[in-house]
Amino acid sequence: MTEAARSAGSNAAPAVCATDSGQPSPPSLQEPGQGHTHPHAAPHAHGPHDHRHPHGHGPGHSHAHGPHDATDAPAAVQLACWATELTPSKVPSVIRRVVCRQLLDGLGCALAAARSGQAAPALAVAAALGGPPEAAVPGLAEPLGAPAAALALGALVHALDYDDTHPGALVHATASVLPALFASAAAAGADGPALLTAATAGYETALRIGLAAPYRFHARGLHATQVAAVFAAAVTASVLERRSAEVTAHAVGIAGSSAGGLLEFLDAGSDTKALHPGLAAHAGLLAARLAAAGAEGPATVLEGRNGVYAALADQPVTAEALVGDLGEMWHVSAVESKLHPCCHLLHRTLEAAAVLRGRLVPYGGAQALESVVAEVPPGTEPVVCVPRPHRVAPRTPYEAKFALPFSTALMLCDGTLTLDSYRADALDRPDVTALAARISHTVRPYDGPDAEAPGVLRARLRDGTELDVRVDGGPVRPPDAERVTAKFHANAGGETALTRELAERVLRLDREESIREVLCLASAVLAGHPAP
Repeated sequence: MTEAARSAGSNAAPAVCATDSGQPSPPSLQEPGQGHTHPHAAPHAHGPHDHRHPHGHGPGHSHAHGPHDATDAPAAVQLACWATELTPSKVPSVIRRVVCRQLLDGLGCALAAARSGQAAPALAVAAALGGPPEAAVPGLAEPLGAPAAALALGALVHALDYDDTHPGALVHATASVLPALFASAAAAGADGPALLTAATAGYETALRIGLAAPYRFHARGLHATQVAAVFAAAVTASVLERRSAEVTAHAVGIAGSSAGGLLEFLDAGSDTKALHPGLAAHAGLLAARLAAAGAEGPATVLEGRNGVYAALADQPVTAEALVGDLGEMWHVSAVESKLHPCCHLLHRTLEAAAVLRGRLVPYGGAQALESVVAEVPPGTEPVVCVPRPHRVAPRTPYEAKFALPFSTALMLCDGTLTLDSYRADALDRPDVTALAARISHTVRPYDGPDAEAPGVLRARLRDGTELDVRVDGGPVRPPDAERVTAKFHANAGGETALTRELAERVLRLDREESIREVLCLASAVLAGHPAP
């Protein structure tokens, strides 16, 4: 059944959307500036967490009207209504700036991956899939069909694990949105305002999927990003293509059957996780196209008896917990651009290691260390601490990015972590491997998202001196546009007139006539900055 046929006479229940009356939304009980909490969500796998994000933006910043007349509808229906009724004027200006900033960060990560030859298998497969010339992919000579382009773009953005995350959801936000956005934009004829609106809808979709059951997907051995990204891609593409709320809800329902992404790579040293956003974007675009062609998906795909949370998180979630404050609370403002190209769960420990390195100077540096013990929250241990032999001596560069002893030793030896820190030859550095063997961990509960736990190191020197370092936990203000732009230039191979123009265009993406010039500039940057 096509979209037109469905509208004319489908037996499927139509989406029920609230009418925007022009009146202010009912006041929220949350204080402005607080992040979203989920009172109906079950506790974290390792203890109760209150996932508040002070840098989120509450109702005091909103011009949008949530689906208040349809609060008894399934979450997918409410989400689709909100997303398809979203306009640029309903997105607060600060959120527009955040979205553009994070898209710039994600594009820089894609350029860095392309320059270093990462994601080559995904690019080769995407090129072979081909399709009508709908989307350009930096690093590929010919345009591809949108689903194939989404596969390639998703793999590029996430290949280096340098792309942003939301610490409360533990979801790679831009990797969940940019692939579908850039792959679908040209074929949809989307201008800047449409790009901004679709991206915002995608970000909120991805983050709410993760925040409704914080860290529960990871506790079950699943990568929350692939779970969330398939829905974000379906919503992003549907909004860009100006689909109805009913069709968009069906796209979300169909997308749920592709939610997944196993974490077994953690024990194997493989880089399968790097493919997850691309696989999700590809599936999400297919879901959007299937829905537009007449396929139907379950409206209760998220909170239903056999829905995503019951099947993949083993946790009941209500529609209210998922979408109750859409348009009032904007979670994208709490997304953090990474400053280190490795698993986010390592970052506070690495910041503590940088401090410890400074304190070791009077003692002769890192060689003075006899032992170091890192404190980590329970959910961090299975990701970056065990199995210990492969966290001390990683088998692959990708595995090293999830190795607390090895990465901490890198920071203690070098004082910084760059993309070059994880080159294959770094795995054999005798100074790093010897020190990594003297770094262990202990588990200490933390009442908050594991990615926001404090970084604590307890060091004992060869002369018996003991040094303790603690980097406070809790939410941090995401890097500002200036710092993200500097990271972008570095990822692009160095600042030039071309990279400056590209950065300026992405940071004001809502003023662009289309995505074409951005992608052309990205390809030109790659041509001017080949692999080192």
